[in-house]
Amino acid sequence: MKGVIIVVVVLAMVQLMVEPGQAITCGQVDAALAPCVPYLTGGGNPAPKCCDGVKDIKGMASSTVDKRATCNCVKAAANRYPSLKDDAAEALPTKCGVQMDIPVSRTTNCDK
Repeated sequence: MKGVIIVVVVLAMVQLMVEPGQAITCGQVDAALAPCVPYLTGGGNPAPKCCDGVKDIKGMASSTVDKRATCNCVKAAANRYPSLKDDAAEALPTKCGVQMDIPVSRTTNCDK
């Protein structure tokens, strides 16, 4: 019985992973950035789970199409938080030690 539970858990985890060639969804981006909301709205330092999410996003967005989709999702998410601090958003990748091609901003042009 224990082996069956482990197999079910592993299969569930595999289904949640992004498959190559599969489009990135805003739900995935939102989930990755959710731990960052306290930092983005209050400042200070991002939590380790926040930085893990930033790293996950970088890993998911490998192609130009993925980067553009991710950028639009990040921009939409940023616009849902009126109290988001723009300077904290811009500093997020650097504070997490991640070099990103995708800016965290409400106003970025994702088509460039």
